[in-house]
Amino acid sequence: MPGASERSPTGALLTCGAVAGPLFLFVVAVQDYTREGFDPRRHLLSMLSLGDGGWVQVVNFVLAGLLNLAFAAGLWRMPRPGRGGAWGALLIGGYGAGLVGAGLFRTEPAFGYPAGAPEGLPEEYGLSYVVHGVSFFVVLLSLVAACAVFARRFAVAGDRGWALYCAAVGVALPVIYLLAGVLSDRGQDARPLSLLLRLLALVGWSWAALLAVRIRREVRGDGGRRRGQPAG
Repeated sequence: MPGASERSPTGALLTCGAVAGPLFLFVVAVQDYTREGFDPRRHLLSMLSLGDGGWVQVVNFVLAGLLNLAFAAGLWRMPRPGRGGAWGALLIGGYGAGLVGAGLFRTEPAFGYPAGAPEGLPEEYGLSYVVHGVSFFVVLLSLVAACAVFARRFAVAGDRGWALYCAAVGVALPVIYLLAGVLSDRGQDARPLSLLLRLLALVGWSWAALLAVRIRREVRGDGGRRRGQPAG
């Protein structure tokens, strides 16, 4: 009965994860090219939370985080200990919580945005900037660890394609981040940093959304029997 699983709480929670990444990236893309004075080649994605209309990106971060927390709850409800297990749910939950933190605590104005901001990096950083940075690391580390957990899960299940995909994303994310740091001169030219961090978001957020789609198919295939049990 696929219809029963589609109406189940678990299926609905997993769907939240499938929606979160694409919605976040779409809202960012729209803002990149409609926000006055904002240049996505130079200004970091997080800086969309600043200035007039910054509330849109704040909501975007928080909503994406809450949707991924719902995704984590869906994973937690699934049985079959050892195939993703509790760690998969907890790490996706860490990813969601990090996004909420990144939304509630904003970065500092820099690189000429918003109007009146310093042309390079600010000389002093407030608490909000620090917590925003910590939230980003929670997102990154949670995703990398989740990739490792799910790579093993799919390898044990005999799904070589998904195991390799998870492993590849788990390697790509820290590599992209390190390249962003190496190629950025930390001065007035933030183009490498901005573009590479957008690539990181595209790769990581898309992986989490596709993972939700993949696991939801498993739930449908089980005819809705996977309900109300923790992942182990």
